[in-house]
Amino acid sequence: MKVAIYAISLNEEKHVSRWYESSIDADYHIIADTGSTDKTVEIAKELGISVYSISIKPWRFDDARNAALALVPADADYCIILDMDEVLSPGWRDELQKAYDVGGITRPQHKIVTDFTKDGKPAVQFFANRVHARNNYRWKYPIHEVITPYQLEKETTHEVGMEVWHYPDNEKSRGQYLDMLAEACKESPTEPRVLYYYGRELFFHGKFLEAKEIFLKYLKYTNFPAEKAYALRYLAKCTPNEAEEYLMQSIETFNCREGVLALANHYYIMKQWKECFLASEEGIGITERYNNFMSEEWAWGHMGYDLAAISAWQLQDWDTALRYGEMALERSPDDERLQTNVKFYREKIDANIRADGG
Repeated sequence: MKVAIYAISLNEEKHVSRWYESSIDADYHIIADTGSTDKTVEIAKELGISVYSISIKPWRFDDARNAALALVPADADYCIILDMDEVLSPGWRDELQKAYDVGGITRPQHKIVTDFTKDGKPAVQFFANRVHARNNYRWKYPIHEVITPYQLEKETTHEVGMEVWHYPDNEKSRGQYLDMLAEACKESPTEPRVLYYYGRELFFHGKFLEAKEIFLKYLKYTNFPAEKAYALRYLAKCTPNEAEEYLMQSIETFNCREGVLALANHYYIMKQWKECFLASEEGIGITERYNNFMSEEWAWGHMGYDLAAISAWQLQDWDTALRYGEMALERSPDDERLQTNVKFYREKIDANIRADGG
């Protein structure tokens, strides 16, 4: 089995060594550099990486990745697209070998971790497709691009234990994303993936009415329940007056802790304490966390318990408020607000006992 690691780069000097070391067991390392002005190329060549200069104008991620893929030697069995701010988990090659040994597997499936807890454990992880056979594949879409087979019927998948760990470089600009997504929508006006990301980017830029229009269009074409539910939660944020309706639709589409607690938070904002309490309890009662990119860390921390405590307090259920307040604090013991709340709940209960002559 021969494996090629390939990537596109632009001013990645702080990532090159880590990228290479994590994938050092590969047979080929190929970087298509798009115009770095730092020491990316120099460091990569010193490490023995094959570096090629490419020029993509106008810029499109699919064209750049296809240019990089074209540089991969023809005798590679598997290609791994590994961005410069990503690394492979230890033992990745042995895991990939298992797919190769099965025979005929063109798309080994693996997990990608996109966020980590403070102690370094995976916070958000889901199955991804960064590995593909050398032939019959190309990249598609100007941005938020995906690797796709020329002939779908020739694609076969197999789950492997390797992981890609993503450590996003937050210093990189997203300035061109909105224009590129607008262009992608012109090219593929009914493609759900493109519509979803365009709506999300419009939301990030505060263009809420435009985002609403795109998300509504997206709902007409998507068949992905989890992503559809997430889009409905974005619609709730875009149109606060219709928030409850969209959040209800989100839960009906795909019932998950994130959706139910988003509804609980809406009730908290609206000071609908009974509804907030019931939704909070329902949300924290959901214990199955799904492996998809819509899994959000906030829903699995203290938030649900905190909302339950606050709403119970407003409903004058002091003991329940304390119980949930303590559970919230257990999950975030250094949070000063949660500490203050628990202290307040306890003092209130003690005061009530004294007032009752206890």
